[in-house]
Amino acid sequence: MILHIAKKELKETGRSTAFLWIFAVVILLNSISLLVSYNQYTAKEEQHELARMGERDRWLGQGSTNPHNAAHYGTYAFKPTFALSLIDPGVEKFTGVSVFLEAHARNETEQVAAADQTGLSRFGEITPDFILLFIIPLIIMVLSHQTVTREKQDGTFRLVKMQGVSNAQFIIGKWLGNYLPIVFLTTILFLEAIIVIAILDPTVTWQFVVAMNVVYLIYFAIITSISVSVSALSKNAGISLVSLLAIWIISCLAIPKIASSYTNSVYPYPTRQEFQTAVAEDKRQGVDGHDPWSEASQKLAEETMQTYQVSSLEELPFNFDAYRMQKGEEHEARVYFKHYENLKSVYGEQKGVYQKLAILSPFLPVRFLSMSLANTDYSTHWNFTDAAEKHRIEMQRILNTNFAENSELGDWGYQADASLLAEIPEFEFESPDFSETVHSNRSNIFILIVWTFSSIGFLFIASNRL
Repeated sequence: MILHIAKKELKETGRSTAFLWIFAVVILLNSISLLVSYNQYTAKEEQHELARMGERDRWLGQGSTNPHNAAHYGTYAFKPTFALSLIDPGVEKFTGVSVFLEAHARNETEQVAAADQTGLSRFGEITPDFILLFIIPLIIMVLSHQTVTREKQDGTFRLVKMQGVSNAQFIIGKWLGNYLPIVFLTTILFLEAIIVIAILDPTVTWQFVVAMNVVYLIYFAIITSISVSVSALSKNAGISLVSLLAIWIISCLAIPKIASSYTNSVYPYPTRQEFQTAVAEDKRQGVDGHDPWSEASQKLAEETMQTYQVSSLEELPFNFDAYRMQKGEEHEARVYFKHYENLKSVYGEQKGVYQKLAILSPFLPVRFLSMSLANTDYSTHWNFTDAAEKHRIEMQRILNTNFAENSELGDWGYQADASLLAEIPEFEFESPDFSETVHSNRSNIFILIVWTFSSIGFLFIASNRL
């Protein structure tokens, strides 16, 4: 009987002009959003490749140069583009795509797309994730709001009950009849995305695409369960529709905004001025590679002479100026590591609050899972900046070591061979693999499972009250 009820619901949906129009409009919107995302992706990828090659040529084009001059000359680390950003761009336009790597400083990311946008961008953009997160849940609620109330108002529910159909069978059939068209629609949307992704990046790990599809299907199953339950508990279609619209506004719009404001107030980031002041203060407590007369530099000189049992810096088997530069870099790297770890701890605290608040709305765990699978979340951004800093530290080590081992104290005119520059490898960033992504999202997965079973429980409560 469940299948008969579902089949009847599917027939009514298929005959609905409203559904067919909605179906066509959503597919059209998705196609347009994919086309826009495709153009943005290809333009960004082309700019990325040109910038990467140009920057490498600029770095190698220095020729013979003083290693420390090369360290200040610097180079850039570029964040790679990820194919699934076509579906969910996440926070990419707010985080930047490149970092300048130079001596004595850990720089912030540059080329933030949001900084180049006009005030019109506040109206939002049509992207595939916007359709999946906001539009389809609204469609589910609009189409399902009278799925049970109509039967009760028309008196057909009593006729169905006379055929020996239980309340649970009736509700499950209604749920299935409302969910299957959404599965069909979602499959078409993802097939469109898969075709575009396959064209752009045939090497993409398809586990991420399948997992994202499954996450959204679970999300829609939860929304369908809530919609059918509200319809079953409502006295008429009007009350059902208003109730569901209120749920959509609260879960998809209000709770995410409230969660964001609350976490920022409870665990605020330090201001840029506070951060830079704290870094500068800690830097002054250690070796400054450019200040041989500071207390820390004098202490380093004395300790180094004692270690090598010499009476003057000129007797050391290496250039102490370059050695001091490297010790200064190591001290500054520790300072930056300390303060960026503090920032990451604030991010971790905020993330923990978000995960706790995610129990209030299925939107939040799905939002976080979607961005994580697309490698467009803040965690990926932190991983990129950490990888860039490790590359910068290694770059300074290679340059300062060459300077120290191949020149004498005070020989600032030393020129290293151009081959030294080639010893600095190009920056490469590897995103987390699928198992790492799943592991880091255990909390979101758990909350989504809780929402799934809770919505099923809500469905059966509604069936018992029919």
